[in-house]
Amino acid sequence: IGMLPTLPLEVERVSHARVVSVSPGPLLRVEGQPVSLRCDVTDYEGPREQDFDWTMQQAEAGSIQVISTFDPKYSDLSLSDRVASGDLSVVRLGDSVVELRIQEVRSSDSATYLCSTPSTDSVFSGNYNAGVALKVIANTLKVAPEAPEPVVPEGGDITLSCNVTRHFTDPTYLSVTWSLRRPGIPLVDILTIGPDGDVVTGSGSAQRYADGGLRLAIRRGGAFGLVVAGVTQADAGMYVCTGREWIHEEGGQWKNIVGKTVEMGAVAVTPTARSLSVVAMSNTTLNMDDTLTLTCLVSAGNLASLALEVTWLVDGRTAVSQDRDGVVSNGSPSVGLERTGPGEFRLVVRGVRGSDKGMYSCRVRAWVGGGGRWYQAAEKTSNPVQVLVTQIKPNFAVTLTSSSTPQVTGDPTELACHVTNITHFLAGGRLGVTWEYTPLPGPPGDRLTTTQTTLPIGSLDAHGNLKSGTLYRDRLESGAIVLTRVEPDTFKLRFLRTQDVDMGAYACSVTAWTPSRQGGMEEAAEFLTPPLTIRWEPKRPSLTAVAQRVREAVAGGATFEMSCTISLVHLQDPGYSVLVQTQDSVDSATRTVLSLSPDSVLQHGGATDPNRRDSLVLTKTGPAEFRFRLAGVQQADRGFYWCDITAWTKQPGQAWTKAVSAKSNKVQINFQETGPLFAVAIPILNKPNEVVLIEFSPLPPSDDLSYEVRWYLTRLRGGNKGTLLASVDRFGLVKKEARNASSDVSLERTDTHTYALNIHATQDSDSGEYHCQATPWYLSASTGAWTHGAELTSTRVFLTVRFPMWDSLKLPLLYGSVASVSVGLFSLLLGFICAHCCCRNTTHTPRSRNKLMDLEMD
Repeated sequence: IGMLPTLPLEVERVSHARVVSVSPGPLLRVEGQPVSLRCDVTDYEGPREQDFDWTMQQAEAGSIQVISTFDPKYSDLSLSDRVASGDLSVVRLGDSVVELRIQEVRSSDSATYLCSTPSTDSVFSGNYNAGVALKVIANTLKVAPEAPEPVVPEGGDITLSCNVTRHFTDPTYLSVTWSLRRPGIPLVDILTIGPDGDVVTGSGSAQRYADGGLRLAIRRGGAFGLVVAGVTQADAGMYVCTGREWIHEEGGQWKNIVGKTVEMGAVAVTPTARSLSVVAMSNTTLNMDDTLTLTCLVSAGNLASLALEVTWLVDGRTAVSQDRDGVVSNGSPSVGLERTGPGEFRLVVRGVRGSDKGMYSCRVRAWVGGGGRWYQAAEKTSNPVQVLVTQIKPNFAVTLTSSSTPQVTGDPTELACHVTNITHFLAGGRLGVTWEYTPLPGPPGDRLTTTQTTLPIGSLDAHGNLKSGTLYRDRLESGAIVLTRVEPDTFKLRFLRTQDVDMGAYACSVTAWTPSRQGGMEEAAEFLTPPLTIRWEPKRPSLTAVAQRVREAVAGGATFEMSCTISLVHLQDPGYSVLVQTQDSVDSATRTVLSLSPDSVLQHGGATDPNRRDSLVLTKTGPAEFRFRLAGVQQADRGFYWCDITAWTKQPGQAWTKAVSAKSNKVQINFQETGPLFAVAIPILNKPNEVVLIEFSPLPPSDDLSYEVRWYLTRLRGGNKGTLLASVDRFGLVKKEARNASSDVSLERTDTHTYALNIHATQDSDSGEYHCQATPWYLSASTGAWTHGAELTSTRVFLTVRFPMWDSLKLPLLYGSVASVSVGLFSLLLGFICAHCCCRNTTHTPRSRNKLMDLEMD
């Protein structure tokens, strides 16, 4: 066996190169500030956790051991106290990262700091130390603010000036931040000017700065200024200025190396409402067409920084106003508002009218802000000033007459209100009217009429607009009451149908209207007429109803028709409702068959089968006549019928009101419907297998009457309903039930009113009681629908089928005897033949020699 050659193995060796790095430099720091120097090592071999040694190299002192993570006695004696106090320390941030920290750096700490790591690698490769230069300069930053005004009126400005300087020995830069501290609220930055000159606003100041509420005022020599405009109560508090010194490190990052915060001073904001004052001057009396001039004086502690909105009010209503931008609204050529000086506003009304009188007041709203950031700081209204206008009122006379007086309830009524002798009526003036009603006094002691209350019916204003009284609104809107102006000086009130409640005293009040300053109309004078009484002698209406039989139902299936005639007095244009009622007897309960409302709405009652509602008709055949028709009457319809009639009255737009009601006389439906008759052709049969004919005769059918007939058999006399034999429906369709007997049945209609049952091949099992049931079906003349009536049951007929014993047994006995004799003779003959032919011995037997004779037997 040959050996396989061995292939040489090559082991790839991976080389590592240790890398030690520190914070990029050089670094510039301020004396007394904390300093941190970072050092880390990568790509090393050996244990994960590495040790670090820090040394500092100075030109004069050479190399000085600072601190080590491995040897606690590594520090130089000159630095041991600082290491023991914690001013110098090394903090491990990871297995291969540490940080050298100096709590308060000194100018003597300026040096190059070298971070080195002991070798744990199998091969010495890479760098084992790295250094960074640190320069420490003196702290020359100074922040010198100027105290702001301690008290500023609302809407004023706050100027915040802060001087930030330092000795320029190295390339450092300055920034300044203004902040506000309020009780219970942390310090909030307002605005910052960064080291690169950029402006950074606080979280709540961006919009205000964009609107111009914050303005910078940078001065020379390190002085920075900020103006807070349009101050509010939220701007009150302690203002703080913070100055910071920055350096621009490698990589383009800004580094804050020192900062100082100084309180500038507390500022209080005085509310505008505390100092705002509004005064109107003064009471005056004018004649018509004079010019009214009123002045409104406004004063405030910060008036120059306020935007004022001024409104003149007349009896609480806005007359004219001027917004904070000076735009006048609601003004006109005769009414104006102007600003004549700081805080002075003048109202001018030319050609005053009577409507210009009243209590004038000046309302001022003070707005604070600017640059689109306005808010209302205060609002005050001046003392009222009374303005009187002397004028001559119009004069005229008013009379009330009755054009149409009612005689009975329901008659129309018309009242006319005339205006005469009009004087001192200005051009453009108009007349309006108001109608009033007072009920008549009731009988003595009536508590409801001890005090007479005047009720407004309705009114027409200067523009002809109708205003309805509460109690008459429905009648006015429906047109039952009409208010019109037929002429410029004549008004009319008309009742289309006067009711009893309309009796009383009526009056009209005419008002003169003149044009007002606002373009509308104002009341100038009013005159009321003496009351005019409208009454008549009321008469109670009377109603009589008479019922008559138009068509009489003499048999089932016939049509019954009844008319109800009405006689009514003392009631005009009534509406009628009719109830057709019935009862089986005089003492039985009353039931409603049909009802017809005053609006001709027909409803069915519960006295009739719902399937027969098409057979019921109730119509109005005349102004005072109604007809009721019942088609296809049945036995259940027998009884008394009458009309219950009610007269109703109705005003336009209102509901029906019951006036009087009456019942008519009673009309009876009393036909006699005889039951079916029986006729049996052969009631007793002496022999079976004969045909039996049983006839049944109900009422004669007609075109609107048909019958459904069913035949039953009861085995026992006086038994139950029995067994259904056969049936024929109203269409003539015959149906027979299954039978176990040998007999059969058939149905036939022998004539128009006779139904026959034939029993073929009768047997004794056909004996029993026979009866039939007939169901009448009625045809509705109006709808053509069939409805069934009550079942009719006939009397019972007993059918006997007798059985003859000898006639039934003689032939079976004869046939049995002949058969028995024949069988016996045949049996004897057969036995004889068998004995002589089949049992006989024909063989010869020889005798024995001893002469003895053998016994032989047959």
